[in-house]
Amino acid sequence: MATRSRIGLQLETGSIVSVYHHWDGYPQWLGVTLNKKFNTKENIAELLDGGDISCCDSDSDWERNKVDNHVQYYNDRGEKTEPKLDLNFDDYVNNANSGEEYVYVFTPNSKWECYEISHSYDDDYNIVDTNVIPALIPKDYPQEMAA
Repeated sequence: MATRSRIGLQLETGSIVSVYHHWDGYPQWLGVTLNKKFNTKENIAELLDGGDISCCDSDSDWERNKVDNHVQYYNDRGEKTEPKLDLNFDDYVNNANSGEEYVYVFTPNSKWECYEISHSYDDDYNIVDTNVIPALIPKDYPQEMAA
């Protein structure tokens, strides 16, 4: 089962450039991985430039063969995805409507922030309310994951 998320880079203007991230979006894995492997504005911009992501640190290819760890982009299998631009944080969380449970923002002060989100919908499945709760990103992976 996927834990869907969105990874964003907040620009100095307050706008957020982001991509969808499908697997293991919870803070204990994705949050720690972002802090460890994607912790500068430059390497985050490069990460996002590839479009939507299945997994940002995958050890398998699309045929599930073991390979060196890499970013597994949907574009690598022929999909056409591009980063999305939201004008502010409220738009960012309100427009996260692909089932994302967490959103991540790399702020202009070079820090990752994580938020758990959930939406309320009307009868036509339009978002009518978004609940946003700050979530803690642990310093390291849980013991059972580190082994």
